[in-house]
Amino acid sequence: MTTKPERHEPGQLLYDPVTGRVGEYRDRVGPRAMLRPVGGGLEWEADPDTLRPATDRERLGASVRAANHRAASVPSLPPPLDDASRPPRPVPGCGDCARLAEQRQAARAEHDRSAESDANVLLRQHQGKEHRA
Repeated sequence: MTTKPERHEPGQLLYDPVTGRVGEYRDRVGPRAMLRPVGGGLEWEADPDTLRPATDRERLGASVRAANHRAASVPSLPPPLDDASRPPRPVPGCGDCARLAEQRQAARAEHDRSAESDANVLLRQHQGKEHRA
């Protein structure tokens, strides 16, 4: 007497002993079952007769691996600004530097990032001509 293979429901987490992985059951394609890694990824084919429901421990392990993978793929904080990326500081006592810094501050107050950037460029150009030895 042969037993009929267990019917799996889409979304059910199953253990594939051939690959040693837990996957989310998607559907059957011909005689093969399609599984997707927990947390997403490339599906794989498995023999539906060898699949079994994943244990609590196996489900937890697969979830932890998926969370670790997501955390590793999240971009880290941007690198610190170098001197060329920082807004230039006006030279104390220089009227032109003060005027350009005020122009930049007014642009910031208006949320005009283009004018703010222009003021930074002009201030750097001025400092390169007038304040570099």
